[in-house]
Order: sequence, then C-alpha cells, then structure tokens
Amino acid sequence: MTSSDLELARGYDACGRIVKSRARNFWYGLRLTPEPKRSSLYAIYAWMREVDDIADEDGAAVDARRLELDAFRARTHRAFEGEVDSDPWWRAFGDTVRRHTLQRAPFDAMIDGQDADLDWTTCADRDALERFCWQVASTVGLICVRVWGHDGSPDVDRMAVDRGKAFQLTNIVRDLREDRARGRTYLPADELEAAGLDIDGLLAWRDPIRCRDFIRGQVAHAEAYFRASAGLDAHLDAECRATSWAMTQIYHELLQRIDRDPSRVVRARVGLGSIRKMTIAWRARRLARGVAS
Repeated sequence: MTSSDLELARGYDACGRIVKSRARNFWYGLRLTPEPKRSSLYAIYAWMREVDDIADEDGAAVDARRLELDAFRARTHRAFEGEVDSDPWWRAFGDTVRRHTLQRAPFDAMIDGQDADLDWTTCADRDALERFCWQVASTVGLICVRVWGHDGSPDVDRMAVDRGKAFQLTNIVRDLREDRARGRTYLPADELEAAGLDIDGLLAWRDPIRCRDFIRGQVAHAEAYFRASAGLDAHLDAECRATSWAMTQIYHELLQRIDRDPSRVVRARVGLGSIRKMTIAWRARRLARGVAS
C-alpha cells in the first residue's frame, strides 16, 4: 500500500467517524451498505454535514457564514476538477466523486439551499417550501442513487427527488420548536393563515382542533411523497436496497407517530428509540440476505 493509499484510507476512516458521531437516523441505514459503496456514502455524508454546520454555526455573523459557504463551494469545485486536498475527509470526498462520476449540480444546489437558509425567517407558500426541500434534500437523494447504482429506469431520479422531499417535510414537522428557537419557520405562511393559525399559536397549541388538523395536513403532504417514491428500492442495485429501505422506514415511522398524536411535536422531539432503530436495521439485514440468496 502506497503512502497515497494510506492517506486515502485515513480520509475514509475520518468520514466514518463523522457518520457514527453525527448521523443519528442515517447511521442505522448507511452502515448496511456493502463496501466500497458504504465508505463513499460516508464521504458524502461528511460533505453534507460540513456544509450544514457552516450554515448553522452558532454565534457567527451571516456575512461570515456566507463567505465560508463561498469558500466551501470553491473547495468542492476543486475536488470535482481532480485536485487532491490535504484534508483527510476532503481527500476521501474527491475520491468518491471520481469513483462514481458524480455530477456537480446537486452539490451546488445544496450549497444554494444552505445559503438561502442563512436569511430564512418565514416561508411564504408551498412553492417556496418545495424549492427549499429540493435544494437541501432531493439533491441528497439524487446523489445517493448514483452511488447505490440502479437499473437505469427513467423513474429513478423522480422517485429520488420525491423521497428526499418526504424526508425533509418529516423533519420540518418534527423540528417546529427547534427551528422557531433559531428564528426560522418553514411551514407555509399562507397555509397557516388559511387554517386560522400563526406559528406561535400553533406551538402553544391554543386551538387544539385547528392545530391537530393543520399538523395532520402537513403530514399528508409528506405522506404523499412517501407514496410517490414507494417503488424506488426495487430499481436500486440489490446490495443497496436494505440501506434505502431502513432509512425510509425510520423516517416513515417518525411521520406516523406524529400523525397518531400531532401535539407531540410541540411537547418534545419525536423520535424512535435505539432499540426500534436496531430492530429496523435487523429487518433490513434479513431483507439483504434474502435478496442475496
């Protein structure tokens, strides 16, 4: 093994540590992916985590974070141009880009979404929310299906886009309190107004019936994207279907928990316990073994 190979291995190890310490829900699915695709997904996650951290950096001025995003974009472009970075995880990211012939556009769109989030306070309407979801979540779906591999169906990209929107809309409903504390509201303002609510009244659950119906309406939007992307896994390379299935199952169960008791989103963070996530991972492994046999 050459010194370059050792440096690259260290880079992928660094990406793995980032995933294990930060990924939460994604960790249970990503680790089911066989190598070398697993390490590639870890490198993608490390990139996504870094750009998200820049946008959410506590205490940093918006102008400073925007400059950091500009520098991050330039560094990303250099990776796509074949430059070997000195930072270990960036080296792994560049190798992943080359290994899977990834396209630059989804990464630029993700950075655009994080840049928009710097100034985000309220969301005017569903169109604005859909665009944001495409930038910060559908792009991830498009990148993942490229790494996982698929049968070339023309429906794959559309379903990857929809799956990303399903995940992001689930996050938005789940994270209402945390986002409001950061000065952001992602729910469409026109839909809140039409329901006779504002965000503070919703978080205070002042009108339980209106609040319940509104949250269930938001759940329905996410549920529609889960249904629209339900056929995605069948098109993926067999060895990677378990990963996609596990991550989707975790997010879908989160959404279903919210639908059963919408007021949970204003009382505490809705989540699945580690035992439940491990059970889903176990079922995914059985699925993978069944496909392999």
